[in-house]
Amino acid sequence: MANSLLLSLLLVSLFLRLSSATFSIGVNYGTVADNLPPPSQVAAFLKSHTTIDRVKIFDANPDILRAFAGTGIALTVSVANGDIPALAKLPAAQSWIANNILPFHPNTLINHIAVGNEILATSDKNLIAHMLPAMKALHSALTLANITDIKVSSPHSLGILSASEPPSTGRFRKGYDRAIFAPILEFHRKTKTPFMVNPYPFFGFRPATLEYALFKPNAGFFDNTTGKHYTNMFDAQMDAVHAAMNKLGYGDVDIVVAETGWPSAGDPNQPGVSLENAISYNRNLVKHVNSGKGTPMMPNRTFETYVFSLFNENLKPSVSERNYGLFKPDLTPVYDVGILRNSPTTGPTAPTGQAPQPSDGGRKWCVPKTDASDEALQKNIDYVCSSGVDCGPIQAGGACYDPNTVRSHASYAMDAYFQSSGRHDFNCDFNHTGVLTSTDPSYKACSYPLGAEKLTEKSVASAAAMRRRIRLLGAVARACIAVVAGGVLLI
Repeated sequence: MANSLLLSLLLVSLFLRLSSATFSIGVNYGTVADNLPPPSQVAAFLKSHTTIDRVKIFDANPDILRAFAGTGIALTVSVANGDIPALAKLPAAQSWIANNILPFHPNTLINHIAVGNEILATSDKNLIAHMLPAMKALHSALTLANITDIKVSSPHSLGILSASEPPSTGRFRKGYDRAIFAPILEFHRKTKTPFMVNPYPFFGFRPATLEYALFKPNAGFFDNTTGKHYTNMFDAQMDAVHAAMNKLGYGDVDIVVAETGWPSAGDPNQPGVSLENAISYNRNLVKHVNSGKGTPMMPNRTFETYVFSLFNENLKPSVSERNYGLFKPDLTPVYDVGILRNSPTTGPTAPTGQAPQPSDGGRKWCVPKTDASDEALQKNIDYVCSSGVDCGPIQAGGACYDPNTVRSHASYAMDAYFQSSGRHDFNCDFNHTGVLTSTDPSYKACSYPLGAEKLTEKSVASAAAMRRRIRLLGAVARACIAVVAGGVLLI
C-alpha cells in the first residue's frame, strides 16, 4: 500500500509539473502598420503557438474583438483619448458599453477597459479633468449592464513622478498628487481595480546602467532609506511608483504593467538598441514577473504585465518605434522570450545581433551538424515532435524509422520543422546544432518533404497520442485523489 501510494503521489507531482512548466505574459497588439495579418489569424496563432494569455489593444476594434471570441485570451480594450470628455457623462458611457462591449462579452473575454493612454503626458487640461469622471461613468455603465468582471483603469507613463531615484523617494508630480492621483487611487481602491503604469527602463538607462536596465549581472545599488538592494531598473521603477502611491496612503492598490519593452533595431549609433539587448530585457522580464518574487518593496507579488509589442509596426515614425515587436507581420518570431508553446531554449533562435533573414528560394534542407551530440539532437527531436510537426515517419513502422538512431531521426525532425515553419535560416539554428544543405537527405523509402509538401496538416496520430497521455495523466491524478482522500493526503 505504501509503495503504491508513493508511486501515485510521484505521478501526481509529474502531472502538476507538466501542466505548469510555461511562462504566461500579456502583449500589446498595436496596428500602426499596413502589412499585418487579419485579426482572426493573429488570434488563432496566439492561442495555438504561444503562451500569451492576455492582449491589450489601443482601441475597441470590432474585428479584433470578434476574432478573440472563444479563445480564452483576455482582452484589454481602450477608449481613444479624444473620446474621454464625452464619456464623462453616464448616457454616453452607457452607449459606448452598448456598442463596444455588450455585442462581444462574454464570448470574448474582456478583462479591462483602458481609458485613454498616458493622459497626463499630453498636458491637455480638458482630458486630464475628464479622465476620472469618464472612468467612473464607464464603471457605472458596466454595473448597470450587470457586468462585474471588467475593470476600468487608465495607463500612465512614469512622467507622473517628480522623483524616482532612489525608489523610496518616489512621489507624484506636485499639484497632481492630491488633486489628481489621490482621487484616482481612491476610485481604484473602492472598485478593486488596478493602477496601470508603463515602466520603460529603455528610456531611463545611461551607458553606466545598461546592464542594470537589461537584468544582466551588475553591482546594483542600495537604497539607504529602505535598506533595499536593487539589481534591475524595472524593480526600481515599480517601487518608485509604489512609494508615490504609499505616500498618499494607497500602497494597497494593485499595479498592472500596461506597457514595457525594448526595441531590437534603431537608428545608427542609437544607444542601447540591438537585438541582443531586446532579447535580454524581454526574456528576463518574462521570467521575473512570472517568478512571483516581486520587488524589494513589494515582495512575493506577480504583476500582470503586457510587453510592447506583438508586431513590428512599419508605419511608426522612427526606426526604433518600428522595431519593438516580438513577431514580424508573417508571424515568424523576431526572437523568442520564452512564450512560444513547447519551445525550450534548445529550439530555433534568431542569430544574436541581426534580424532573421529568410532562406533563398532554392532547394534547402536542415540537417544536424557533424559535431552535434546525441543529447542535443534528442532535445531537438523532443522539441519538434511536441510542437505539432508530424513525426510519424520516424516512429516505429514509419518510412524513416530506420536506421533507428538519434542522428537519423533528428535529421528528419529538424528538417520537417524547418520546412513547415517558413524556411527561414533561423528555423534551422537549433541552438547552433543545425546546418542548411542543398543536398537532398532523402533515402530509399524515406522522402524528406521540401517546402510545404506533406506538412500542411498536423499529425493526427501525434495529437491523438498527446490527448491520450493527457487523459491518462488526468485519470491517474483523479485516482490518486481517490486513494489518498480518506487517509494520508488530499490533493
